Amino acid sequence: MTIDEELTVLDTQLRRLKIEYEIYFSNPAKRPPTDVEWKVLSLLRKFSDGGRMSFSQRFRYNELAQRYAIYSDLWRKKNRIREEGYRRPQDALLSVQGVRVEEHEPEHKVYGVGHAAAAAAATPVVEERPFSMQCADARAERDKVQKLYQALTDAKKRSGEAVSGNLDSFASFVQKKTEQIRKQYGCELVEYTVEMQSGQVKLKAKAKT
Repeated sequence: MTIDEELTVLDTQLRRLKIEYEIYFSNPAKRPPTDVEWKVLSLLRKFSDGGRMSFSQRFRYNELAQRYAIYSDLWRKKNRIREEGYRRPQDALLSVQGVRVEEHEPEHKVYGVGHAAAAAAATPVVEERPFSMQCADARAERDKVQKLYQALTDAKKRSGEAVSGNLDSFASFVQKKTEQIRKQYGCELVEYTVEMQSGQVKLKAKAKT
């Protein structure tokens, strides 16, 4: 099975896990879906080092890890309320509310490695003056992409992280991601930012209106 196929399996299992937890919290007789969650965690750990993945695969993995971290935090809170009973009105609300990652997490996070890093993103520690640039067409703005690639590789070297891929593969990734975000959000520009969070380098992309 290829990495892309395994990431598709991870996405499918994560969607199933969300549904199983919704059933679990709505039915007092249900048991938590620990078997499905174990499969999700196993796949997250398998690719946590990011060593064998391309830029686009790392991006996709990071989005899945971020989604699981958000869900996991909500499930932990709801499970505590379920075990202790409702003490406050907001507890009852929390027990039934859902999470729409697309609404609460509009940024596309890149280069996250592992569940621990994803969980840490809930309370990020960002270095001052992160490098950022705006892009509409990576093919026509090659100089900008080159500066972004240089900033990313320099940051990784300073933090002791491995640098994989070359400028051409990175430029192809940025072009595809820029087109995807522009189409998804109907924006003209996409802003890319290189940041340091919790001791790890992050490349973020978000729609710029």
